[in-house]
Amino acid sequence: MTKTALAFALAFSLTGLAAQAQTKPTIVLVHGAFADSSSWDGVVADLTRDGYHVVAAANPLRGLASDAAAVRTVIDATPGPIILVGHSYGGAVISTAAQGAAKVKAMVYVAAFAPEVGESIFDLTGKFPGSTLPPALDKPVDLPGGAHDLYIQQDKFPAQFAADVPLPQAKLMAVAQRPLTDAAGAEKAAVASWKTIPSWWVYGEADRNIPPAAMKWMAERAQAKKIITIPGASHVVMISHPHEVSKLIEKAAGN
Repeated sequence: MTKTALAFALAFSLTGLAAQAQTKPTIVLVHGAFADSSSWDGVVADLTRDGYHVVAAANPLRGLASDAAAVRTVIDATPGPIILVGHSYGGAVISTAAQGAAKVKAMVYVAAFAPEVGESIFDLTGKFPGSTLPPALDKPVDLPGGAHDLYIQQDKFPAQFAADVPLPQAKLMAVAQRPLTDAAGAEKAAVASWKTIPSWWVYGEADRNIPPAAMKWMAERAQAKKIITIPGASHVVMISHPHEVSKLIEKAAGN
């Protein structure tokens, strides 16, 4: 092969790879309550290795509408197409934030809430038996304006939130947890974009925060394209089983 032909072949190959990369959607990850964006580390490692651009949005955890507005600024600033991924309370946030955003092509719910209009995450937590979260919460922290910050008691955090995560790591997570306001937990959803945007679901069968029966019910209500339940997995399934979660996200992206 001549130098000219080799250069042409190389340029053609690089152009093809660039075009392929441009067709991949951006993955926007939204963490939930009692966590932060580092909870996605294992998933991010998989997705970036496979050529996806990933953005981990900071979820304020102050109120459903205001949190969704914050995530919407990330959506609006990110070139499409986009796959939105939400964990726990983050599922309620993406359900609101995606409304009317044509660039959002799919949503992935990871041990998450998907409220109907008029439902709150507190409503959904109590809809089926099985959640042991309420008695594991610490004394509420008073905030200006009458709201309160909610934390999980540190000594109960590993068993409640991250039972299948190594104990030293779970203890660190307990200290670093970010609180959710009680106002955010009680706020009723005003929109439900899962009615118009395709969704994929994954959750653990040993989740102690959101009853698995509730997540199955929400996923079926949303007519999810695929539902994966992971035996023995806790509420932080994206930490304990990042590969299964990332594979599902990539499946939604490829669809």
